[in-house]
Amino acid sequence: MVLLPEDVRAYPRPPALEPVGETLEVVFGGALVARTRRGLRVLETHHAPTYYFPPEDVAPGVLRPGAGRSFCEWKGRAAYFDLTAGGRTAPGAGWSYPDPTPAFAALRDHVAFYAGKVEACRVGGVAATPQPGGFYGGWVTPNLLGIVKGGPGTEGW
Repeated sequence: MVLLPEDVRAYPRPPALEPVGETLEVVFGGALVARTRRGLRVLETHHAPTYYFPPEDVAPGVLRPGAGRSFCEWKGRAAYFDLTAGGRTAPGAGWSYPDPTPAFAALRDHVAFYAGKVEACRVGGVAATPQPGGFYGGWVTPNLLGIVKGGPGTEGW
């Protein structure tokens, strides 16, 4: 599949939440741990899209509550998960919003994954790489245009 070009400078602020038409996949420990055609994504200016999976489209038993919490001014408090599959564990590889703000209520209990903590992430069969830096969880695909926030010197944009 070919993803259409998208300019991260044109993404909105405050962020937008929208359904994803492409199949989303996450591979870890040699196993397909999440796959959906019912994903959601959050788009925010200068960020790579962050993809969220409905909980029923994540393999049973691969997620365990993890350490850490964070707060997003738009979405609310996030809870983190450790991911285990194929005899491997990735601490803090996923997160969700158990009680999101009203504007992001559709994200309730959906799970996002850090691309840098898993073996592969795909959008419509296209490989994604981690958003620069260690904080943001967007997936960078080759169709994205513009500078994606997260690398040195971009954190305060």
